[in-house]
Amino acid sequence: MFQNYFLNFLQNKSINTMEYCKLAPDLEITRVINGLWQVADLERNNVKLDAVKAATTLASYADAGFSTFDMADHYGSAEEIAGALKKSYTKRPTQLLTKWVPKPGAVSKDDVRQAILLAQNRMNVKTIDLMQFHAWNYADPRWLDCLFWLQELQGEGLIKHLGLTNFDTAHLRIVLNSGIKVVTNQVCYSLLDQRAAHEMTALCLNNNVKLLAFGTLAGGFFSERCLNKQEPTELTTWSQMKYKRFIDAAGGWELYQELLKILDQVAKKNSVSLANVATRFILEQPAVGAVIVGARLGESNHMEDNASVFKFQLDQDSKNKISKALARFNKIPGDCGDEYRKPPFLTASGDLSHHVENFPPPYPTKLGGDGRMKALSGTVWEDMAGFSRAVRKGNRILVSGTTSTHGDRVIGGIDPAAQTHFVIDKIEGAIQSLGGTLEDVVRTRIFVKNLSDWEPIARAHGQRFKDIQPANTLVSAALVGEEYLIEMEAEAIVDV
Repeated sequence: MFQNYFLNFLQNKSINTMEYCKLAPDLEITRVINGLWQVADLERNNVKLDAVKAATTLASYADAGFSTFDMADHYGSAEEIAGALKKSYTKRPTQLLTKWVPKPGAVSKDDVRQAILLAQNRMNVKTIDLMQFHAWNYADPRWLDCLFWLQELQGEGLIKHLGLTNFDTAHLRIVLNSGIKVVTNQVCYSLLDQRAAHEMTALCLNNNVKLLAFGTLAGGFFSERCLNKQEPTELTTWSQMKYKRFIDAAGGWELYQELLKILDQVAKKNSVSLANVATRFILEQPAVGAVIVGARLGESNHMEDNASVFKFQLDQDSKNKISKALARFNKIPGDCGDEYRKPPFLTASGDLSHHVENFPPPYPTKLGGDGRMKALSGTVWEDMAGFSRAVRKGNRILVSGTTSTHGDRVIGGIDPAAQTHFVIDKIEGAIQSLGGTLEDVVRTRIFVKNLSDWEPIARAHGQRFKDIQPANTLVSAALVGEEYLIEMEAEAIVDV
């Protein structure tokens, strides 16, 4: 009887103190979301969880007010467990957020539809609350096809809202300016990883996009059990393997321990846990809609501690102490999501071997009679004017003047920076298809329609080529097509 009384007390307490985020008029989520990525870890030995039994555990979270669940098509049987919950749980509304992460390469319109129907069937829903999309290689423009087709399925009522996962600032800008409405971007965001705190936050605030932050507790490293402990030599879970890499990249174990001591002081000041402080700090950042805390079904339950996140706020003195400690850390390299696209790969395995098998060339190629290799992007201009997107002769790759065209669409809208980023993506895709990389570029030439756009275009070029620094020319020119703000060509030399 006492246990039932205590559980009811905890549930009512959690519900009463819960904070919510309205992503859209018809979608409100809890600001602490239950993340189900650890289902894949629990099932990595080919032992599938009992969906009905696991759903009972999810029901206890919902009973306590934590009614929003985040999953993906590749999180083991997480979608099926959520479906079992949806079938049996009726006490209060639940929100099921999932992701579609297609393999690199060719994707058809029917492939997209079948992926959404599969997720619906697994989750036992007619409409998916939030479908979040991940792209592996921005240089392969088929990721845009997927988003446009997802938007069509949204128009049919199969999806309520679209979101992104692990998108960087440049490509979120492309999406938003190409007429694709997204309400969220799920990214790694923690005290260790502040990549989302600057340009990403500004873009999200300007476009009413909420950040869903994962990795906030760094796989459990932000907790009292790690305070004043020796650096571990054996790591047992994928999360631990992954976030130990973040600790190393940010400055190492000793610096991390100094941060833990500051967090412990703030935690004791507020009579909460160290994990609560790490979570609260991110929740109070601009543009953050919610944080995602991993639920290890059947092994651990942190509902009571998670509920304490909502009973305090950080005062300015505490924020200053934490920010001073963070200033000593190295910045995690790159932008949001780069850990899945370029070295250093801050993943559990340190590479992409457990994510993807290979990366097919973005564009088809043809071998000419004189030994030259041609890459074709398929735009109408190539056939009409008789040219290739790029040509390789020996170790030299020449890329034609490239505009922000994909099929019959102009990508990036009227935003010159968005158009520039997509143009560079196309150039990179052509070079990849011919066996090179963007790092092989030795010269770029930029033609700008409106000279007043030179600065955002130059800054976009600078973001993408800052570590390459090819020879460059930028000129004002009359471009063919009213909708094009920039045209760009490039030359690359591949070391052989």
